[in-house]
Amino acid sequence: MTTEKSDKKATVGEALVTIDGELHALVGTLMTGDTGTGADARESLDTLAELIEQSDRVFVHGAGRSGLALRMTAMRLMHLGRVVHVVGEVTTPAIGEGDLLLTASGSGATGEIVRAAETAVKAGARVAVITTVADSPLAELAAVAVVVPAATKQDRSGTASVQYAGGLFEQAVVLLGDALFHALWKRSGASGDELWPRHANIE
Repeated sequence: MTTEKSDKKATVGEALVTIDGELHALVGTLMTGDTGTGADARESLDTLAELIEQSDRVFVHGAGRSGLALRMTAMRLMHLGRVVHVVGEVTTPAIGEGDLLLTASGSGATGEIVRAAETAVKAGARVAVITTVADSPLAELAAVAVVVPAATKQDRSGTASVQYAGGLFEQAVVLLGDALFHALWKRSGASGDELWPRHANIE
């Protein structure tokens, strides 16, 4: 068993610079189009935006921190006027034809999410996934897969990211969700004032 030497002088400022550098590099890789998987990341993101626009309802599903990140996207899509449901909530209805299941899984193999995707496909819905693994079970079920060059939570080698576990991937899910929202908002032509009444007023 090996242990890393503690750096008691590490500062939060240095950590911010590290995270900023990794996110900047990740966005740069996505915008060059090729993440090393043969798929064009820019095209995948635009396809995902189109799927959201075309879908009657959007269901979001992710485990752990990835799921929390997707909830942020769900909220923003609701602000945009989309009908959105978070899988697992007691008011979430059955998924069906014309719907989209938007998932996030670093490994693309999280059991509960794969099973949900299989159910969605059988019900006639389409599936989209944000993942790090292009040939994962979720990617194979998806109408579109956005492949992010980041570490999964099981990867502690420090090769794809120096951050702990799936930190960079989960940050990417938030970033991509906000980018999707921003693009869809600009396409809609709606003003910020038009979106504002959809913000929660009972909390």
